[in-house]
Amino acid sequence: MGKIKKIGVLTSGGDAPGMNAAIRAVVRTAVYNGIEVVGIVQGYKGLINAEFRPFSSSSVSDIIQKGGTILKTARCEEFKSPEGRKKAYDNLKEAQIDGVVVIGGDGSFTGARIFNEEYDIPFVGIPGTIDNDIYGTDYTIGYDTALNTVVEAVDKIRDTASAHNRMFFVEVMGAEAGFIALYSGIATGAEAIFIPETKGEARDLKKMIETGNRRKKSSNIIIVAEGDEEGGAFAIAEKMKDDFKDFDVRVSVLGHLQRGGSPSAIDRVNASRLGHAAVEALLDDQKSVMVGMLNGEITLVPFRKAVKLHKDVNRSLVELAEILSA
Repeated sequence: MGKIKKIGVLTSGGDAPGMNAAIRAVVRTAVYNGIEVVGIVQGYKGLINAEFRPFSSSSVSDIIQKGGTILKTARCEEFKSPEGRKKAYDNLKEAQIDGVVVIGGDGSFTGARIFNEEYDIPFVGIPGTIDNDIYGTDYTIGYDTALNTVVEAVDKIRDTASAHNRMFFVEVMGAEAGFIALYSGIATGAEAIFIPETKGEARDLKKMIETGNRRKKSSNIIIVAEGDEEGGAFAIAEKMKDDFKDFDVRVSVLGHLQRGGSPSAIDRVNASRLGHAAVEALLDDQKSVMVGMLNGEITLVPFRKAVKLHKDVNRSLVELAEILSA
């Protein structure tokens, strides 16, 4: 079996539906291979405070369908310091933990990469963020569920928009990337989509809406990624309301609604695959890598690439959105 006899698993950063499915897969894969498992509560903060909880197969029963994370998650400034990481290392050594699985986003992987440059306990990452913006993987845990949540909400907003001849600016999550906005905009037939990746002509909202109104549209939905360069939905609506005096302009910010809820089947299955792959990676003496998915297959990506390189949206989908909203 090699040197790995006991591993820890933690969730870090923002929570995402499907994290519990990944935890379950990590625990059960480890147990299957005769490895002890501890759950590390509250992310890197739990590493520093030695909040370790022994896990067995039964510890992760009845969690695959639950949103959030049973291990909790917290921000930890102390782990960013050499002193904090030394404390975490000492706790891991004292608990005889030989490897750690980190479920989180690029901030979480940055901490893991720095730790692995300093200490010999291997860390392997699983991408968990609803934004789907991590380089080297087509998929991140929680994205599919969040996308479906947005689509369901926007469909309901369109019902009331149609009834009252309203124009809704709907703000969705995506501080630095427009994946949720782009895909939900196409899926809901949005009249326009504002994402950080598009500029110029793609933002001629007045032209788009006038084209649509020639087809006698009774509602207009504009999807806005929260990280858009012109500001969020409120800022954009305020700038443009004078151009659309015939409409009752409203704003809806979906906010943390997008993080919650029971994970979709896709998130449960993919999170399970990634959890299993993370343990297999530790058994293969991998360190400072993320397990991801490309074209449906498991792949290993160095943390340094996952956190430093930029993942762009599919430009053909941006063009498709423009064509279909015309």
